[in-house]
Amino acid sequence: MRVLANNINQSNWKEVNVTSRVPEGLTGLYEIAHNLWWSWNEEATELFESINPDLWQKCGYNPALFLDRLNYEKMQELETDEVFMKQFSAVYAKFRAYMDVKPDPKKPTVAYFSMEYGLTDILKIYSGGLGVLAGDYLKEASDSNVDMTAIGFLYRFGYFTQTLSTNGDQMAVYDPQNFNSLPIDQVRDEDGLPMIVEVPYHDRIIYANLWRANVGRIALYLLDTDNELNSEFDRTITHQLYGGDWENRLKQEYLLGVGGIYTLKRLGIQKQVYHCNEGHAALINAQRMVDYVQNEGLSFNEAFEVVKASSLYTVHTPVPAGHDSFDEGLFHKYMCNFPPKLGISWDEFIDLGRENPGNHSEKFSMSVFACNTCQEVNGVSWLHGKVSQDMFQPIWKGYFSEELHVSYVTNGVHLPTWATREWKNLYEKTFGSEYIYDQSNMDLFAKIQNVSDEEIWQIRSGLKQKLIDFVKAKTQEQWRKNQSAPSNVLQAVEAINPNALMIGFGRRFATYKRAHLLFNDLERLEKIVNNPNYPVQFLYTGKAHPADGAGQGLIKRIVEISRMPQFLGKIIFLENYDMRLAKRLISGVDIWLNTPTRPLEASGTSGEKAQMNGVLNFSVLDGWWYEGYVEGAGWALTDKRTFQNQAYQDQLDALTIYSTLENEIIPMYFAKNSKGYSPEWIQTIKNSIAQITPRFTMKRMMDDYMDRFYNKLAVRGTEMKENNFAKAKQISAWKEKVAAMWDEIEVKSLNIPDELLKSPVAGQEYKITAQIDTKDQSETNFGLELVFTYQDEKNITRIYTVKEFEVINKQGSLIDFALSCHLNNGGSYKYGIRLFPKNSELPNRQNFCYVRWI
Repeated sequence: MRVLANNINQSNWKEVNVTSRVPEGLTGLYEIAHNLWWSWNEEATELFESINPDLWQKCGYNPALFLDRLNYEKMQELETDEVFMKQFSAVYAKFRAYMDVKPDPKKPTVAYFSMEYGLTDILKIYSGGLGVLAGDYLKEASDSNVDMTAIGFLYRFGYFTQTLSTNGDQMAVYDPQNFNSLPIDQVRDEDGLPMIVEVPYHDRIIYANLWRANVGRIALYLLDTDNELNSEFDRTITHQLYGGDWENRLKQEYLLGVGGIYTLKRLGIQKQVYHCNEGHAALINAQRMVDYVQNEGLSFNEAFEVVKASSLYTVHTPVPAGHDSFDEGLFHKYMCNFPPKLGISWDEFIDLGRENPGNHSEKFSMSVFACNTCQEVNGVSWLHGKVSQDMFQPIWKGYFSEELHVSYVTNGVHLPTWATREWKNLYEKTFGSEYIYDQSNMDLFAKIQNVSDEEIWQIRSGLKQKLIDFVKAKTQEQWRKNQSAPSNVLQAVEAINPNALMIGFGRRFATYKRAHLLFNDLERLEKIVNNPNYPVQFLYTGKAHPADGAGQGLIKRIVEISRMPQFLGKIIFLENYDMRLAKRLISGVDIWLNTPTRPLEASGTSGEKAQMNGVLNFSVLDGWWYEGYVEGAGWALTDKRTFQNQAYQDQLDALTIYSTLENEIIPMYFAKNSKGYSPEWIQTIKNSIAQITPRFTMKRMMDDYMDRFYNKLAVRGTEMKENNFAKAKQISAWKEKVAAMWDEIEVKSLNIPDELLKSPVAGQEYKITAQIDTKDQSETNFGLELVFTYQDEKNITRIYTVKEFEVINKQGSLIDFALSCHLNNGGSYKYGIRLFPKNSELPNRQNFCYVRWI
């Protein structure tokens, strides 16, 4: 018998997760590692780093993975190290003192839903600004003692890692996350087994693993469908953030909304306020209505009142691509079971997501559904609030944009996360240790004017050097990976100059962000960056969506320019923009540049982060900077359009950027004294911190949400449920009654003076009378209004004035109205008269949008 040269069977590997063993005296280390409190408390990360700096770096600054890799003998050694144990005890005592504070019972309880959360670059469940804002919001909810529970997804691949080819082409790499090495915990049931949330889809159950990320005192629950109980088709639902086709997007949003409510029920959690962070989560209200109908015996209309009274929808973008909508056929496939559960028809249900009910060619919009099922709606800056009113006006056609209840809360950023240790130390020394609880206090921040110029310059110089060291290391790694010529790498690294004015630009590479603006005139730009006496350098970073070819083209063009001999080392593109890179950039550059197409920047927060690190903003007056800009504390491009042609407007804005750099910013920066800094520049930094920073913190943002929305939603939502839902039933019955009679209402008479019809004169008093037959003998109230409108400079119809008629007589179903009015100004106007139902129990007129123009 011949002996075979090889005889090897197929390996049968089994995965096993070995739990780290931590000595009893160091169990607090594990506790801290599994609470993201460490992400905004440097004492904790410094504690981990002190144990083994090399291993800390190799573990990607992930404390959970770090403890897994740290051998038991080393831990035993630490337990006998007096210096370390003293440091550990101090950090753990601070952590426990923080964690032991109970939620403030005076504040409403909140359930918060978002597709993404940017808490740390280690937990890859975010793509950009929306997620980072949500992450900051949870951190501030913890700091502010808010009883909040958040729902999101644990993505297997998250958003993509960006690498650049030799030619500058963006390549999207999807690296799987090992959930067991992340600073999160799998939720277990009463028997100690992994908890599974069963979410009923139209024809099957989706089984979701449940994980918990501890964000200080806040619990963030993350759904994960990569479960062997699911089909291969369904296991991928939570694989990628914003990945897959439209059907997968709907499956994700169904899971976030419907599955999110099932998750809270599985955990036994009930809240007073339900907050949709973007329209992705809008289906929470569909499931909540079903629950009230099936569990409480309410009618659809009654359940609608209860749910709406406790719901808030925050919209984050005016860009149409940011508002998900679905074809009726696809939407019916997944939502067909909901109308029967609610006791309404399919058409009635899908019309809740249409601007034009009954139009079967119109897609179902998550944003429209959110507007219709949430009592409160808000944009994320003052200007974006106005833009959102225009955007959503077609939902409530009887009213004009400026009459809508759509409001705003301007975004802020979490100061403990984004301010560097150096600045936080200075703030604490200057403002007092309690400043962190009073971040909106302008008087406190005004004390920055008392800090010496030298101290501020020292902090700025130190952070700039840290950025330069980071950029050099990242540039060498990036170019080495791309196999670039060594001479080019060396030349680029050597050209990075700590004495140069450094300007940063970091954001998502959507075309409306206009990253290309600086490169309109390369000859002029070349002169700016190559002035030997006044050197200037630009650092660019950002990702384009994998499906956005135009955005990827912008990245490639900037990379190409950066490799031109005249720009080598003067313009640098840093790949894979994440939270770690962002913090280096927004704290190390001198100027933060932002050039969006007005008014498409809903808010923007990167400039707010730069702001609190003594970095000055140079931005279009859009988003947050429209409110934030103060002369002498930064620079602004006007919010006014000169050209309707966007290409011409881009050219003009580019010229303005060049001129501002050449004539204002560069001369000021280089007007240095004998101590090596520009006193005027330092004064501008002081003005910026004193007059702008306290207005754009996450603390102020949280306070605004409480004052403007949460408090009143909690009150009204509670009232709706009291006494067996008495108020909800009362309002529902009233609406049903008005709806039934609405088409029968008759105008018996309308008397308008001929002078008003033909040639009205400003200042002249006119009397109008009307009689309406409501066909209703009861005490149902109606209002009548005279509305004058005009066309603004953009040819949009705006309200000039609204005058309400007085009820002068009411007999049976007949109501007599009268109005004396006049116009103060001459001009061209249109007028109309509208009838509407009145009820003091409604929070706003759009809550029951019945309008009859007569």
